[in-house]
Amino acid sequence: MTAAQPPVDLSIVLPCLNEEKTLGACLDKIHSSLAEKGVVYEIIVADNGSRDASASIALSHGARVEKVAARGYGAAIQGGIAAARGGYVIFADADDTYLLEQTHELYAATKAGEADMGLACRLSGRIEPGAMPFLHRYLGTPVLSALINSFFGGRIGDCNSGFRCLRKTSYENWKVHASGMEFASELLIKAMKGKARIIEIPSGLRRGCPDRVAHLRTWRDGMRHLLFILSEKPQFSEIAGLLLVVSATALQIIAAIVGPTKVLGLNVFNLHSQAFLFVAALTGLQFYLFACYIFLGIGEKPLAVTRRLINLDEGFLFFVLVACLALEGLAFVATFVLWARSDFGGIHVIDRLLPVMHVLSLPLMTSIGLAGIHAFKRNALFHPASRPESQAP
Repeated sequence: MTAAQPPVDLSIVLPCLNEEKTLGACLDKIHSSLAEKGVVYEIIVADNGSRDASASIALSHGARVEKVAARGYGAAIQGGIAAARGGYVIFADADDTYLLEQTHELYAATKAGEADMGLACRLSGRIEPGAMPFLHRYLGTPVLSALINSFFGGRIGDCNSGFRCLRKTSYENWKVHASGMEFASELLIKAMKGKARIIEIPSGLRRGCPDRVAHLRTWRDGMRHLLFILSEKPQFSEIAGLLLVVSATALQIIAAIVGPTKVLGLNVFNLHSQAFLFVAALTGLQFYLFACYIFLGIGEKPLAVTRRLINLDEGFLFFVLVACLALEGLAFVATFVLWARSDFGGIHVIDRLLPVMHVLSLPLMTSIGLAGIHAFKRNALFHPASRPESQAP
């Protein structure tokens, strides 16, 4: 009869896709950090389809290999965490850029602080030359971190850190689903929404192996992070879009009434101002409609006006759409008649036409957007597999 294994205090998960050049060094640093610290730990290499010697290297360094069929950074980490037996889980990239010699420090700080998540903040430590691209260091990570902090009440400095410690029970309550790089943002946002305690320790970043193929694609993955952040806070796009539409339309009406005007020595409300106001209103409307679509898939409540528009009666929507198309048609016919009367020469009515098209285009484009929303809801109704997890507001 074999003796029962002691409970595992800490599981370390390394997502891995063809990391034979760096995996062994990562595992050695983890073992060295935890040696003689009295921590019962396990290392799980979440193999995401490696075709090199990563799996055999992991086994030879005392790690357990978990095959994760679903592809993607987030999918690999989730697969590794699901197989973890520890009460706390640390995950980190297997490219030997993170300071894995801080493994025990991160675990101890998270546990001592009774935190649900501990982050190793790269920006507060030494970043080796060439370790982090300029745009990542001074634009991408700071901007995304600021958005997450302002939207969800956080105080973190490095939202993209891939070296984190989690209390496993807390992680399981957050219901994280993202399979790609946006997993990092979703994990933070779900934690902040759940009022989790998050701490940071200063860390840093090493320069990666020069001939390693990077899995991160800057612009694609950055856009995925941004879209996820905005999708979790549709109120921002909703309110910002409405403010832009209302303010630009009000100024357009004033411009049509008073005409070009001198203000502090500047000529405003001329044709150029009217054109920019038209574009500003349409831009605001697109942000607003973006928020309307997002509200269909999450449980948060929109403004009363948005709720009424999303649930607008289809019959009423039909007549609004037809009326808007008819009015735009009349505006076109009236302009054509004026053009014909001038023997198809210059008619110079753009100063009157711009505000008219501004006012007519907004309800028309809103109606088309709402028609798309209704079609989306109908599709979800007749195809249950595509139905959002939460019902429309």
